[in-house]
Amino acid sequence: MEKGVQRWAVDISKWDPTPQDFSFALSLLPLHDHNSVIRFVRSEDRKRALVSRLLQYALVHEVLGISIDEIVIKRTLEGKPYLEYGEIVTEFPNFNFNTSHHGDYVAIASDPLCLVGLDIVSPVIPWKETVIDFIYNFSTYFSSFEWDNIVAAGTCDDILIEFYRYWSLKEAYVKAIGSGITHGLDKVEFHHRSWFNISIKTAGRVMPEWRFWLSELGKGHLVSVARGHPKSAVESYKRTLKHVEFEEDEYHKGLHLPNVEFNFQTVEQLVQVLCKAVYSIPRTPNTGTLCRRKRINTDLESEITEALDREEELA
Repeated sequence: MEKGVQRWAVDISKWDPTPQDFSFALSLLPLHDHNSVIRFVRSEDRKRALVSRLLQYALVHEVLGISIDEIVIKRTLEGKPYLEYGEIVTEFPNFNFNTSHHGDYVAIASDPLCLVGLDIVSPVIPWKETVIDFIYNFSTYFSSFEWDNIVAAGTCDDILIEFYRYWSLKEAYVKAIGSGITHGLDKVEFHHRSWFNISIKTAGRVMPEWRFWLSELGKGHLVSVARGHPKSAVESYKRTLKHVEFEEDEYHKGLHLPNVEFNFQTVEQLVQVLCKAVYSIPRTPNTGTLCRRKRINTDLESEITEALDREEELA
């Protein structure tokens, strides 16, 4: 099952696409994903949205070996992406994934059996706001134990980083279960030993069926990964999973699979993977993939160019 444990990340600060580059990359995605990318006004937000979807399709294609035209990725009401299995058969009992983006990075994590949650943070504060003022806006999302650790961390920089560590772990957890960002953050409490051996409590009870990892991701970024039991998922996400109940031995094996290091990809590598996958699809009346994607390319390029012009006018 170890092949199902994947951690990929892209540094989008190194990608400065022309409208033609952007539209070509976007054309590799299904049409229903396009509006979710180009609806953003800021170019950086469009880049994050595009790269997030490139990661999802490339990872599913590479790991599961599914033809690109058979991959259907949808979202729950709470916004968590999931693979619609349909008739797809995989070697993994419960393959699922989660994405995150913040600052310079966009990343994806997958697991073959357990729920997986991912969260990236870049410890910054809004302009003209002090660290203390900023973190107090979120004080209700932390237990008294966590809050005491945050405010006693040391310098303002130390406090900010400590805040983001806890915040990232909390978001990784709620994203794993599919409940939506910030929902229930105050209901969970994290304990750790120098940010290793991280454990979680809910209602004062330790939850041994969960594991967490916190690490640096490039310069100035932190990333948290959560792994836990599928029975913990909210109902809307639970319905998307292949299996929810597992024998204890089988679940224990999935829970204790190695948490692999992040594999740093470039956008060009993702485009190459998807381009090869897309253009290897036979031209049939049912797919029409090549003709359709080439036809929309010019329209996309014009739309993206117009969006960039609007952004410059607003700047």
